[in-house]
Amino acid sequence: MPDRKLLRVLAGSAEKTPPVWLMRQAGRYLPEYRAVREKAGSFWDMALNPDYAAEVTLQPIRRFGFDAAILFSDILTVPEALGQKVTFTPGEGPSLTPVTSVAGFNLDRDAWAAYFEPVYEALRRTRAGLDREGFADTTLLGFCGAPWTLATYLAAGAGGDEQKAAKLWAYRDPKGFGHLLDILADCVAFHLVRQLDAGADAVQIFDSWASGLPDALHEQVVIRPTRAVVKKVRAARPDAHIIGFPRASTLQGYENYARATSVEALSLDTAVPMGWAAKTIGPLCAAQGNLDPIALIAGGAALDAAVDRILDAMQGTPFIFNLGHGILPETPIAHVEQMLKRIRQ
Repeated sequence: MPDRKLLRVLAGSAEKTPPVWLMRQAGRYLPEYRAVREKAGSFWDMALNPDYAAEVTLQPIRRFGFDAAILFSDILTVPEALGQKVTFTPGEGPSLTPVTSVAGFNLDRDAWAAYFEPVYEALRRTRAGLDREGFADTTLLGFCGAPWTLATYLAAGAGGDEQKAAKLWAYRDPKGFGHLLDILADCVAFHLVRQLDAGADAVQIFDSWASGLPDALHEQVVIRPTRAVVKKVRAARPDAHIIGFPRASTLQGYENYARATSVEALSLDTAVPMGWAAKTIGPLCAAQGNLDPIALIAGGAALDAAVDRILDAMQGTPFIFNLGHGILPETPIAHVEQMLKRIRQ
């Protein structure tokens, strides 16, 4: 059996040298990614083409030997599976037609499966590629957006820092908004289970817009639906490995999330003190994070110091080294190499 270090950490092992991968590691900072992107014609066409998606998933593994490959896809595949058309405009990001109810949502699971099939085929091809190219010990990660983050896009028609439309819906019509979250939780769980069946060793749930929520609302829209997703996935696949990332939650929010959802690892944003994480999150689950992507761009002594602070804080704790958010396009490849050398020295 392959010896996958990241899975050992999810099982509670504190590794002397932590496994490392980076959010958005398949991306524009790599020239080989940009070449495939140009060939594909558009981001969305690349994400839904199994050949292209598998290729760009494998690229950072070939170059850097990360301990995990995360499938190249997008969280907004779930709204599309539900019948809500997503448009990607260069320089502007994704957009949808805003919704105020779930009327017209496609709830046909066979239709979901058919829509998601290119994603599952990309996972199968990636796993085969990892094994064929000598990376059998590399963990393969699938992922989904969390119900709350997906709901913010559906309510506003785009992403945003304040999530005003989704918050207003949740405050004014908690029952109706709860129905939306329930449908999203069903589709997210469906998708995660089938990613595991297609070859993913573990999955991550991205709640990218979990910041700025009062405690009661955080419990209502972030923790409760994520707990439902985890429960549904584990009911179908009891041995499922799940990482949660409620980005930019408060410290209490992170702790409450870890306790309530039963994820095996909690990914942490750049603002979280890792000494706190070792003491508070460490006894609950593995921690993942949380290097500042800007420090990775800076490189040099600042990058070494930032890496060392995280490693020192997390020594003796089940831990996965990662960024506190996604890698940025202007990141020098040499700085990624510097970071890896520092972690693995």
